[in-house]
Amino acid sequence: MSKSKYTNLICIVVIIVMLIGTVGIIGAACSGAIPVMSTAQEYESTLFATDTVHAIDIQMADSDWNAMLENALAEEYYEANIVIDGETLYGVGIRPKGNTSLTQVANSDSDRFSFKVEFDQYVGGQNYKGLDKLVLNNLVQDNTYMKDYTTYQMMRAAGVDAPLCSFANITLNGEVWGLYLAVEAVETSFAERNYGSNFGEIYKPDSMGLNQMGDDGNMKMPDWNNQNSEQAEAATGEQNAQMPQRGERPQMPNGGNFGGAPPDMSGMPSGEMPDMSNMPDMSQMPNGEMPNMGERPMGGFGGFGGNEAVALQYIDDDSDSYDAIFESSVFGTDNGDKTRLIKSLKQLSSGENLESIVDTDEVMRYFTVHNFVQNDDSYTGSLLHNYYLYEENGQLSMIPWDYNLAYGAMGGMGGNRGGESGGNSATSVVNAAIDYDETTTETRPMLAWIFNNSDYKTTYHELYSEFITNYFDSGEFAKMYDNAISLISTYVEADPTKFCTYEQFQTGAAGLRQICLARAESVKAQLAGNATPNIEVDVDLSSLGSMNALGGMGRGGFEERRQNENNAETPITQ
Repeated sequence: MSKSKYTNLICIVVIIVMLIGTVGIIGAACSGAIPVMSTAQEYESTLFATDTVHAIDIQMADSDWNAMLENALAEEYYEANIVIDGETLYGVGIRPKGNTSLTQVANSDSDRFSFKVEFDQYVGGQNYKGLDKLVLNNLVQDNTYMKDYTTYQMMRAAGVDAPLCSFANITLNGEVWGLYLAVEAVETSFAERNYGSNFGEIYKPDSMGLNQMGDDGNMKMPDWNNQNSEQAEAATGEQNAQMPQRGERPQMPNGGNFGGAPPDMSGMPSGEMPDMSNMPDMSQMPNGEMPNMGERPMGGFGGFGGNEAVALQYIDDDSDSYDAIFESSVFGTDNGDKTRLIKSLKQLSSGENLESIVDTDEVMRYFTVHNFVQNDDSYTGSLLHNYYLYEENGQLSMIPWDYNLAYGAMGGMGGNRGGESGGNSATSVVNAAIDYDETTTETRPMLAWIFNNSDYKTTYHELYSEFITNYFDSGEFAKMYDNAISLISTYVEADPTKFCTYEQFQTGAAGLRQICLARAESVKAQLAGNATPNIEVDVDLSSLGSMNALGGMGRGGFEERRQNENNAETPITQ
C-alpha cells in the first residue's frame, strides 16, 4: 500500500493536538472550569428505584439476633446474610444505630431499631452493586413514614447532592419485621456517585459533644434502667466514668435528683413541705423568663463544647479548636486537610473569596429545601447537627441528613426561623419566613452570606421560585407523594412493629401532604412581596409524629400508642 510522504508529519501533528487538548482538559478540571464527573452506580437504579417496595431479608441465627437486640446500645456488629430483592450477600455486618431514637426504642416495649448494614465488615471489598453501606431507618417519630423520603426527593429535585432512598419491607428469616426506609449511607459510594473517584473530605459535625452522638444525629441518652457502668466507660471514655450504677438515677451536683422520683418526704411531718430555700428566686423575673443558670455554649445544651466549630465559625488556627469537626471525619484527616478547612472557615467567617470557598449554587439550593421543610433539628436549629459538610480543594457545601423531626416536630426545642414563624402549630410552620433572620445568621456563617448580600439573596429567592414552580406548580410533588402513599399503604397496614396505628399513619400522611401544599402557597406569597401570609391549615402537628414518639424515655409509651391497633394483620410477602 502506498504511503504519502506527509503521513508521518500528519500523525505527529495530530498527536500534538491531542496532547494539548488533554492538558487543557486537565488544567480546566483542576481550576474548576469544568465539573468533575460523578461515577454512575448500579445500585441507584436497583435498590433505590422508587417505583417498588424492595424486599430485604435478614438471615441470622436466633441467638445472634436476640443478643444484638438485647445489647443494642453497644452498637456492635453481628454477622448475617442479607438477601436484597432476591440477591444474597454473605458475611454482611449489621448493627443497631442511632442515639435518641436508639435509646427510646431500647427503653420501650419495641425492638424495632434502625440498623446500619456494612457489606464489607467481614468480607473485604464486598458491596451491593457498588454500595458500601446501607442505613435501614425505622421511621420512629414519624407517623407519616414520609418526612425523610419526601425531603430527600425534594433535595434531589432542587439539584442538591442528597442520599438516595427507597422503601423496603424487612423480613427476618422470612418472617415480616416491618416497613423501613432504606437510605444510602454518606460514605465512599455516595462520594464516588456524586463527586467522582477523586472526591474530597466529608465531615458530620455535631455540637452535642464528642462521643455523645449516634448515627441519626441525636444525642445518646443513658439508659438509667439497664446501664452497665463498665460498658459505658469503655464505650464513651472517661466522661461516663461517673455514670450511675445499674438501676440508679443520676445525681445532680447539689444532691438533687435528675429526671427521677421526687424528694424523699417520708420523714416530713404531715402536710409539711421540704426545704426549698436553695431554689433560685423567681419573684422578680419577667413573665416567662427563666433565672440565670450560668452561661452555656451557643447552639446546644450546656456542657457540650465545639459549638462554634460546628456552626462553621472560624475560631483560630489551632486544629484542636475544631475537634467537633475533625473527629467526625468520614474518611479521616491529615494536617493538610485540617489546614485547608480552617483556611476556608476563616474566609467564610470574614466573607472573603466566597465563590472560591463555597459552592454557592449548591448551598443556596440546599437551604431552599431545608427552609421549606422547617427542620429545627439541624444546622439552623439550636442543637447544631444533622448535616454533612463536604470539602474539596477548599470549597465547601452541605449534604442533607435526617429530617424525621422536620415540620415543627421538635416541639419548640428548635432554633429561630425568623419573621412571623414563632409558635408550634401547622399554620406557623406553613407561614414561616423564607428568609432567616439575624438571630440565626449572626452565628451561622454558612447561612449568613446569603442574607448579608443583596445579590445572593436575590439568587436564593430565584432558586426558591424555580423550585416551587418546577416541583409544586407542575404537580410533580403531588404525583411523587401520592404514588409513594399508594405504594406503601398496604405494607404499613401489615407492619407488625410500627410505632403508630394504621389510622394514625393515614391521618399523619394526609396532614403532611396538606402542609407541604400550603407551604408552597405561602412561599409564593412571600416571594410576591407578602412578608406575612396567613394561610391557615387545619392539621394537628402532633399527628405527624414528634420527639416523644414512644411516650418519652420511659417504657410503656409504645404499647400505649398501639393499644387500639388491629392485631389480626396478614403479613405481606414479595
